[in-house]
This record gives sequence, C-alpha cells and structure tokens, in this order.
Amino acid sequence: MDTFVENYDFDGITMIPFCTSGGSGVGRSDKNLAEHAGSGNWLKGERLSGSASESDIENWISNLK
Repeated sequence: MDTFVENYDFDGITMIPFCTSGGSGVGRSDKNLAEHAGSGNWLKGERLSGSASESDIENWISNLK
C-alpha cells in the first residue's frame, strides 16, 4: 500500500481507509498512508468487523457525511 500511495496523486481526493478484521484495528495505518501519499484529504480510518453486514457498512458510510 505504501508504494501505491507514494506513486498516486491524491490532490482533490478524500480518502477514508478501512479494513475488515475479526481482531486487530487500524492502528496508525491511516496516518502512515497519508504521510506516504503526501497529498489528498485523508480522514480517520476505521476497522469494520469481519462479519459486518451490508447494513452495518451502509450505516458507517452514511455517518461520514
């Protein structure tokens, strides 16, 4: 992921990193990706449960607005 964000221009783009997991969280991944990218508007990342339903994901997305 670091190599990808280092080589992509995120100017004018809002990025919201997320992952699915049954245990571990996002940690500093969102901040690290933003630092490597050097551009774009990076919001706080989120860990969604590996068993998140479509409704759970829709709720999370609707709360971002």
